[in-house]
Amino acid sequence: MREKLYEGKAKIIYSTADPAIIVAHFKNDATAFNAQKKGTIAEKGVVNATISARLFALLEHTCIATHYIDQIAPNELRLRKLRMILLEVVVRNIVAGSLVKRTGLASGTLLDEPLIEFYYKDDSLGDPLLNDDHVLSVLKLVTAEQLAELRRLALQINQLLKDFYLRCGISLVDFKLEFGFDGADQIQLGDELSPDNCRLWNLEDGRILDKDRFRFDLGSVDAAYQEVLQRVESAT
Repeated sequence: MREKLYEGKAKIIYSTADPAIIVAHFKNDATAFNAQKKGTIAEKGVVNATISARLFALLEHTCIATHYIDQIAPNELRLRKLRMILLEVVVRNIVAGSLVKRTGLASGTLLDEPLIEFYYKDDSLGDPLLNDDHVLSVLKLVTAEQLAELRRLALQINQLLKDFYLRCGISLVDFKLEFGFDGADQIQLGDELSPDNCRLWNLEDGRILDKDRFRFDLGSVDAAYQEVLQRVESAT
């Protein structure tokens, strides 16, 4: 019988008979603004698990190492257990969200080059934005070589996912990545890839297809998630 190891805002993590493998159960719960806003999105667990599975498989096919093994239920993935790095790696292609507030640039401004940002993964601190010195010298979260590898991987993943979503008729505005170390201390992509942690805009008219619909009470949240799932499934 599996044991619950951890329950977060979006997933429950269970042990398996193999200590190197875990199961992620994706919930329908939705949170925003550091869990100040809470609710549910119908079938979100199934949507996010399935999209994540499809995108992890896509990345694995192009030689990006991930923790994904297989999808064992509509809302559950079997994953390799990682020692997670306490960094959220955010890749931005278009100005949106907090970048608008920090720069004064108009939402929707296309960036000349992808922007990589690092955030300290600590809910009690509100996941603050870090610079390289914070990461390397103050918090000592990774080495300089590992930080460079995170940047390289983030840019490579961004190009692959941006191209894929273009085929789906979707603009990949920005997204969050989380990485960890496997048993051989190699960096692998972890967490999930879904409308929960990606900003996705309809290419034709800019219609929002991600969790911002929940954040800002735009309505039709479950329909937007289902639309993304259908487009991803059609393209993979």
